[in-house]
Amino acid sequence: MHSDTYLQQRQSPCKYDTAWHIYKVIPVAIPRQTEQRLNALLASFPAVALLGPRQVGKTTLARAVADRLGPRAVYLDLELPEHRARLEDAARYLRAHQERLVVLDEIHRAPQLFRVLRGAIDERRRAGRQAGHFLVLGSASMDLLRQSGQSLAGRLSYLELTPFLATEAREGGAEERLWSRGGFPGSFLAADDAPSYQWRRAFIRTYLERDIPELGPRIPAETLRRFWTMLAHSQGGPLNAARLAAGLGVSGHTVARYLDLLVDLLLVRRLPPLYQNVGKRLVKSPKIYVRDSGIAHALLDIRSHEQLLGHPVAGPSWEGYVVENLIACAPAWTQALYYRTAAGAEVDLVLEFSLTDRWAIEIKRGIGAAPSRGFHAACDDLRISRRFLVYPGGERYALDRRTTALPLEALMGDLAGLAK
Repeated sequence: MHSDTYLQQRQSPCKYDTAWHIYKVIPVAIPRQTEQRLNALLASFPAVALLGPRQVGKTTLARAVADRLGPRAVYLDLELPEHRARLEDAARYLRAHQERLVVLDEIHRAPQLFRVLRGAIDERRRAGRQAGHFLVLGSASMDLLRQSGQSLAGRLSYLELTPFLATEAREGGAEERLWSRGGFPGSFLAADDAPSYQWRRAFIRTYLERDIPELGPRIPAETLRRFWTMLAHSQGGPLNAARLAAGLGVSGHTVARYLDLLVDLLLVRRLPPLYQNVGKRLVKSPKIYVRDSGIAHALLDIRSHEQLLGHPVAGPSWEGYVVENLIACAPAWTQALYYRTAAGAEVDLVLEFSLTDRWAIEIKRGIGAAPSRGFHAACDDLRISRRFLVYPGGERYALDRRTTALPLEALMGDLAGLAK
């Protein structure tokens, strides 16, 4: 396998066993931009945690890194009993492989390893090795953050692998397909819309019926499905916990717990508001997005691009798609926020690099759209340094002396350049 590509198997026809599909082998190589950042972190930190939802490509990327190192790396999948058995005496095993990069997939299956990893890292440091000891993979931020917060403080760096981004899927017509199907490889690379939709429905069912119960929360699968679907219906809107609680027949505290779970699983984004002392009444609830647009569409029973274009969620869905792509490309120190006043002044996305460097981004689905008066009023409130309108066109041009209209990929390139 080439070290800087994601190798995925297309499905045709669509078959699946329980929840996951069995694919016919039609290799499709798509570069993953995260690999460069992963290699840089491995060169600087003794341990790196690669986080992301299931089926997003973490294992493929980790195995590509391990394959490139050859005998200087060892890969263990902790979902396999024979691999877990090798770690019955984990300290001795890791000591025997102290010259190698050890890749531990699905680390939450063996949480006791974090304490052992700390000792192994310190032992390797005393031997003169400062970086590149361990690569651990987890399907949810909550797993690794909870288990490693104390035992690996200062020794572990975190990196998220997202579904495919617009700058990674560039073949003809890919952007519309990526927005419609989402970026999970099994969905995006499906032979046509029908198996893509079936993949996403299976993904949702497996999370609800298997993955979440294995993490411990005792939540009825149907209740959590309804909650997830309600979030998809209100894509990009401010959180209204009271309305959600009334719809589910539960308390506001329970809604908060459900939301925390989906955020921790990297399936939902909670975009916080920007608080600014501007003497105006501000909307203080976070905006909520189902992070992968294809999963949001499957929850809403939207099965094709044509059906999506005629659905009321099309505009909010496009906004969420753009937000996810931009945040993924922004430098690690960026704060992503939004701004809205009670009077209607609003910025869809504020990227704050410092207190004196903020970019305001208006997101419009229509060609030839212009920013609203509320957008410019909000930018004046916040002393925005740069103003952009992202639209689904192909040209970059000045809308006025302060605002640039540009395609999504162009702004993603500008953001990626800031991190270099």
